[in-house]
Amino acid sequence: MDITNLIQKVETRVRCHWLAEGAYARWLWQNDGGNRKMGINEYGCADAANILYTIGRFVSRPECRAQWIETLQSQQNPETGLYFEGTHHTIHTTAHCLAALELFDAQPRYPLTGLIPYLDTNKMEAFLDGLDWGDNPWSQSHQGAGLYAALAITRTCDAAWQKSYFEWLHRHCNPQTGLGVMEHPGKAPLAHQLYGWFHYFFNHEYARQPIPYPDRLIDSCIDLYQTGSLGELFGKSVGFMEIDWVFAMNRASRQTAHRFDEVKALLWDFAQSYVAYLDGLDPETSEGLNDLHMLFGATCALAELQIALPGRITSDIPLKNVLDRRPFI
Repeated sequence: MDITNLIQKVETRVRCHWLAEGAYARWLWQNDGGNRKMGINEYGCADAANILYTIGRFVSRPECRAQWIETLQSQQNPETGLYFEGTHHTIHTTAHCLAALELFDAQPRYPLTGLIPYLDTNKMEAFLDGLDWGDNPWSQSHQGAGLYAALAITRTCDAAWQKSYFEWLHRHCNPQTGLGVMEHPGKAPLAHQLYGWFHYFFNHEYARQPIPYPDRLIDSCIDLYQTGSLGELFGKSVGFMEIDWVFAMNRASRQTAHRFDEVKALLWDFAQSYVAYLDGLDPETSEGLNDLHMLFGATCALAELQIALPGRITSDIPLKNVLDRRPFI
């Protein structure tokens, strides 16, 4: 399956959001609620860089890279060191923008003052324990995973702190599913636990840490897919659910032989239908294709599928997953 034409459509969508070198809009049109941050946008800038890196069209000229860095650095709050856009928690936006800066081998302009208190491991563990793991694990993971990513990317935390962080996650991960926290069962469906824990899994991958209970995680991913429990929009939308499932199952399969052939078969089954769905969208009118943040999620899924299925999905330039370089999407 050759996706070169699809990737060309992705590149065209990115170019349509261009405002100036390194400056991008997230959206091309306002929504009915009128609450989109139009014009230059933190996610627009960060995701344009992410997508171009993924599809092998990353900026190379030094003077252009300098403009990108300046734009990303200028969006940081000098007092807190954090970033704010409004659609996500500020820790998510911060980690996302810092991760984009890292693609340029660059660091933020100001220290992460707002996150420094969590370098105390007791406060970090209390912060993790205070997240809503039971009822709202998906969006809350933006904070729990973003905290690590922001501090790790900026080299603000040391090895001892990171060890405590991953030990906490391993102690609290549900050994029956590889997802969720035993002490906070809550009402969230297992799919939402997956979409939340994905963010912790890419931190594990970056730090070369073992994913907790990879066999059970694979069982959960397969069961969610086969029973249609990933949600009505899974595979039929432009966003992040797909990369969450693909990444979790593919990376867990690197750590265990458990149901290995079945994992590959299901990834290929999904890839065929998902590529067909994306290819069938009208790039001029699709809301998903024209939201650079959602488009980045879909592009990540394509990259991870290509990595997971050697020889099955081809493109003129092999795709790269930014998560193989640094954490956070």
